Amino acid sequence: MNSKIKDEHTDHLFEAILALDSIEDCYKFFEDLCTVPELKAMSQRFEVAKMLSEKQVYSEIVKKTGASTATISRVNRSLIYGSDGYDMVFKKIKEGKK
Repeated sequence: MNSKIKDEHTDHLFEAILALDSIEDCYKFFEDLCTVPELKAMSQRFEVAKMLSEKQVYSEIVKKTGASTATISRVNRSLIYGSDGYDMVFKKIKEGKK
């Protein structure tokens, strides 16, 4: 766990996210919470992480997502050296589709 982000305010935010029941709920909440560029950046990073985890190459990721190679490199570092959050979510999504 990254102690740099852990605090009471972040806990409240995550509790709010966990209270959401549907994709429609997520759209409503995140549209109020985030600017369009913030949400687009997060969704782009998540798509990049998914593609990297599927062993797709940088050039294909750039082409499909429009992400810069710097963004792809940052996401790749998170996949390799991070908290395994992406992998945890990918596994949960995959298990949910069974």
